[in-house]
Amino acid sequence: MQTDAATPRVRMENITKSYGAVQSLRGVDLHVMPGEVLGLVGDNGAGKSTVSKVLSGAVIPDSGSIEIDGKRVSFSDPGDARTHHIEMVYQDLSLCNTVDVAGNLFLGREPMRRICGVPVLDHRKMHHDAREMLNNLGIRIPSTKLDVENLSGGQRQAIAISRAVSFDPKVLIMDEPTAALAVAEVEAVLELVHTISERGVSVILISHRLQDLFLVCDRISVMYEGQNVADRKIGETNLEEIVDLIVGHKFSARSARALAEN
Repeated sequence: MQTDAATPRVRMENITKSYGAVQSLRGVDLHVMPGEVLGLVGDNGAGKSTVSKVLSGAVIPDSGSIEIDGKRVSFSDPGDARTHHIEMVYQDLSLCNTVDVAGNLFLGREPMRRICGVPVLDHRKMHHDAREMLNNLGIRIPSTKLDVENLSGGQRQAIAISRAVSFDPKVLIMDEPTAALAVAEVEAVLELVHTISERGVSVILISHRLQDLFLVCDRISVMYEGQNVADRKIGETNLEEIVDLIVGHKFSARSARALAEN
């Protein structure tokens, strides 16, 4: 589908969601351009995970609209979102630790061949295609036959991202992809984000590691108590301003000490 350069890849308008008396989203607006990396930030309970789950089809909003490449869409489950090329990598990665790398990449869609008319798993093709997939993304894994439980945190994160990318997404949502990773692994994951966005994929990056967002994002959208409170281009803001917007007031080490003492 051909789209105008000015048409957002994603446009969410006036999204609301309540759980009983708790209003999780209160009229959220969000847009992402093709190939753009958007950092989505906010304190715990701000609503960023809920809005990402709405976009990925895991949560059905109470009201509001979603457009993909200018076309109005609605999702009843993650399968609907996937048909519109939206993928989400959750913080728990959703990998099978006792299955090898290739098995995780092709889980549920394994290549098959027939022997005497009987369908059997085509291990050779699966490992060949898995290696090609990883090489195309610049991911270094010693062997696609290694069980995922034997990989480092950064390598497991890369496998989860690779699996999502293999579905040819237009939009990739990533929830805390650099949490609990070593410095070198963080750099590798951020480089992978950059590689994916260069292919025209819109990336929504949810993270508490604000310094990572300043390395890879084009914009940062800040949520506070279920609403958008700010949208900043990376070159027009700084870490201090984003922290102030997240906490809802001017933050300082002195105020933090006073809060701790009380």
